[in-house]
Amino acid sequence: MSNARIIAMYLPQYHPIPENDKTWGKGFTEWTNVASAKPLFHGHYQPRIPADLGFYDLRLPIIREQQAEMARNAGVEGFMYWHYWFGNGKTLLEKPFEEVLHSGKPDFPFCLGWANHSWTVNAWRGDNGLNQNFNIRYIAKIEYPGKEDIINHFKYCLPAFLDKRYITVDGKPFFYIYAPDKYPNIAEFISLWNKLAQQNGLKGIHFVANVPEKTETWHRYIEMGFDAVNINNLTNAKTKAAGSKYIRKLKTLLSWYIPGLMLNKYDYGAIVNNMQNALCQQEYCYPTILPGFDRTPRAGRAAIILHNATPERFGKLVHDTISTIASKSYEHKIILLKSWNEWGEGNYMEPDIRYGDGFLKVLRNQIL
Repeated sequence: MSNARIIAMYLPQYHPIPENDKTWGKGFTEWTNVASAKPLFHGHYQPRIPADLGFYDLRLPIIREQQAEMARNAGVEGFMYWHYWFGNGKTLLEKPFEEVLHSGKPDFPFCLGWANHSWTVNAWRGDNGLNQNFNIRYIAKIEYPGKEDIINHFKYCLPAFLDKRYITVDGKPFFYIYAPDKYPNIAEFISLWNKLAQQNGLKGIHFVANVPEKTETWHRYIEMGFDAVNINNLTNAKTKAAGSKYIRKLKTLLSWYIPGLMLNKYDYGAIVNNMQNALCQQEYCYPTILPGFDRTPRAGRAAIILHNATPERFGKLVHDTISTIASKSYEHKIILLKSWNEWGEGNYMEPDIRYGDGFLKVLRNQIL
């Protein structure tokens, strides 16, 4: 048995869909941004080029099998596939997971994370987000039509919940909600889904709320009906890594003479030292580990960049996080890995041409 339950967030963006073709051009996928990224300062690791799997297409079963084998060997318990339900039955990027579900392959555990946010052209803008004077143009706008949609959404997910591969906590299917505060009445949603789950032979749903900022307010999500929260302490870690306000003022002055100094750039090592806090020790607080973060492919000079993310530094983060959760029962020793394949945000575990499978090896050494 491993000493932690690692659930890796998984992005299904790597295949063309009509909505992206219409907005960004024929054949657009996340690889379009990744391959065209440019370094913004000396020593900036861009572009990120995949190694073993290449610029893959998730419509290919062999790719999904190879990903699962890599993850299994590294000690990952399973993938959390991002699930895009926009209301009224509208889904996007659903094909890779639907093929996993209906084919029974790969035989590797999974769960779903509901990315309940709209898609806009602002996410991957031609001006890299520097010009904020624009009108929002939606690719797909999320809606919350009410009870009937809640029921239809559950029916869509039910075959996955009943699959023997589905990840459970306390005997309940694990279901993650990205933006719980965006839902008009999340308590109604949770209550109805738990009722529907029980009517279909399940104990209920293990609801997990994403809490990216103000982590000290995590109790209110439990009060809403969530069973647990995922703590992402990156915002607080960045504040601490940036230094005092006097240091920030000095950097502003020096930026006139040193171009690029005022990029949203942080040392990954300093971030690692501040990622975890006492909240992560709580039984129902699930911490986050990330092998890096660099949104340059999507946002250019407006990106947040964690510089010098290496396998060794990632290994320290994994070690510290495992130590933080050591006193929990095994069922709740859950760590969310952000992410398996978010290449456009620079947080991925898959081999690249610089580090090979280095991140996978250090994870395995710490977990198994």
